[in-house]
Amino acid sequence: MLALDVGSRRIGIAISDPLGITAQGLPTLERTNKQVDLAALRRLIDDHRPVLVLVGYPLHMSGRAGTQAERAAAFAHTLRSRLGCEVLLWDERLTTLEAQRVLRESGVGREKRAAAVDRLSAVLLLQNYLDSRRAEQPGLSG
Repeated sequence: MLALDVGSRRIGIAISDPLGITAQGLPTLERTNKQVDLAALRRLIDDHRPVLVLVGYPLHMSGRAGTQAERAAAFAHTLRSRLGCEVLLWDERLTTLEAQRVLRESGVGREKRAAAVDRLSAVLLLQNYLDSRRAEQPGLSG
C-alpha cells in the first residue's frame, strides 16, 4: 500500500512492506504542477504496484470537512480517474502534529524538520491504517 500526505508544496509518501505490517517513508515529492505531479505519481505506482493508495483526509477536530479536506478529496478523485488506481481517503487528524513532535523530540533541527515532516506524516498515516486493519482481523495482533 502507498500513502500520500498531500500538501500545497510537497507530497509526503510512504509504502508498506509486502505483508502490510510496517510503513516506510519514501522521498518526498516537491510539487510543481498537476501534470508533473501526476507523472511522478504514475511512475511511483508503476514501480511499486500498490493494491491501494491512501490519501490523507485532513478533517477538522470536529470531524467536519473543510477546504483542505475538499482539496484532498478532489486529489483522490483525480488519482482514481487519471491513474486508474484504488484510492481511499483516510482521516489524518493530528498526524502532522505528531510528526512534528516526534522530530522535535528526536533533536532534528527546524530546517531539517520542515523537510522531514511530510514524509513522517505519510508514514504515520499509513501505519495508522495498517494497525487499524490488523485490529479488525481476529488473530492478527501486532
